[in-house]
Amino acid sequence: MRALAIVVGVVGVVVLLVVAITVDGGTSSSERGAAARGTPATSAPVVPDGVDPVVWATERTRSTGIPARALQAYAAAEVAQRAATPGCGLSWATLAGIGRVESNHARINGSSLADGVAQPAIVGIPLDGTRGTREIADTDGGALDGDATYDRAVGPMQFLPETWERFGQGDPQDIDAAARAAAAYLCNADRDVADGSGWWDGVLAYNRSVDYAQRVWAAADRYATSAA
Repeated sequence: MRALAIVVGVVGVVVLLVVAITVDGGTSSSERGAAARGTPATSAPVVPDGVDPVVWATERTRSTGIPARALQAYAAAEVAQRAATPGCGLSWATLAGIGRVESNHARINGSSLADGVAQPAIVGIPLDGTRGTREIADTDGGALDGDATYDRAVGPMQFLPETWERFGQGDPQDIDAAARAAAAYLCNADRDVADGSGWWDGVLAYNRSVDYAQRVWAAADRYATSAA
């Protein structure tokens, strides 16, 4: 990894903070595409209700290049979110795009998934107002990020403690819990991410950087196409 890009997201009247770690090392040129805002996400194969996500992911890990355990989490989150918010239209490919940009599917800085949990834990830099960050004082006593002075992003999908408290359950280092929280976050406020404007609104709520959204779009496009 050569650089970290930290951006603060805002949703509605509630400040919902997610810090994005952009993985530059190993990012292909296709992931640096510049899709125009409003361009709908490429349709990806739907994960059928009732399917075994382990089997589904195993069958597609080679074609997509996504580690099977991470892909399993994205697939299960799609199914769960579809049941919770049928009108959202969230695809596993969008979650995979975010997972790629945020932490390279939990493989950033030597981490890997052990029984679905990132080890060593993925923790971002302190948001102390330096290095291009906005200063964000601690909100959880360091319970999730180990920092009682400033907040830090945590887990494969890089949530701040305040956002995790609203959308997450369990351990943010757990890829299943993190994918479910990301799905709930993207589909918040009755958002339809199958629609072009809804998709961009959702991803830009997650991180208010157009460059970030373009990277997510390009990665999701590649995954959707390779799995077709």
